[in-house]
Amino acid sequence: MDDKRPRFDAFECAPGLRLAAHERLSQVHHDNLVQRLDRLDELMERLERRLWLAVYGVVAVILGQAVQSFLVATP
Repeated sequence: MDDKRPRFDAFECAPGLRLAAHERLSQVHHDNLVQRLDRLDELMERLERRLWLAVYGVVAVILGQAVQSFLVATP
């Protein structure tokens, strides 16, 4: 098949450049958002560990006091 139509070189137009710039900017925003969410998730995990440590500490103190009261009550 012999195509007799002239071939034109691709050129960049202003709307195409604006669209490409918008796509790049959207990708940067998305990457930053994902990074922030990962950091927030990590901080929440650390906070959860600290909370459980505090809960276990309170339970240990209560159990310790209960055991101590039993030891004092029995001769």
